[in-house]
Amino acid sequence: MRRILLPLALVALAGLSPQPAPAQESFRLSGLDGSALTEADLARGTTIVVVWASWSPRSRDIVTRVNPIAERWGGRARVVTVNFQEDGAAIEPFLAGKSLRTPVYLDREGVFAKRHQVFNLPGLLVFVDGRTAYSGKLPDDPDRLLSEVLR
Repeated sequence: MRRILLPLALVALAGLSPQPAPAQESFRLSGLDGSALTEADLARGTTIVVVWASWSPRSRDIVTRVNPIAERWGGRARVVTVNFQEDGAAIEPFLAGKSLRTPVYLDREGVFAKRHQVFNLPGLLVFVDGRTAYSGKLPDDPDRLLSEVLR
């Protein structure tokens, strides 16, 4: 049996050498309270994320929708919100006096939402040990959905 040895440059040009998959850039979202949300945070345990924006008519009641999630699921999962494409100066007046019981992280450029394919506001993401267990619209009855996703 005769073996043909090809130069490495020729193999690479032919596309025969395996190329590593491009790594997704990690993220760091700043919180209104000075904390941060990172990719590593989502890789540990269960995290429920509600993505919203104060300018979205469907997010006007975000506090009354998120607080029950935090109360019911906070013992079993980290519950956070991510504000879509606004800065703290824009959303602090919106949240004033509303007692939101979850941290708010800022996705100023929309990179987090785009990366996780959030197409509707408010959006709901559920991460279990770094894996996306759910991604979609925040339903009117999130408890039913979360009960199914977090069995």
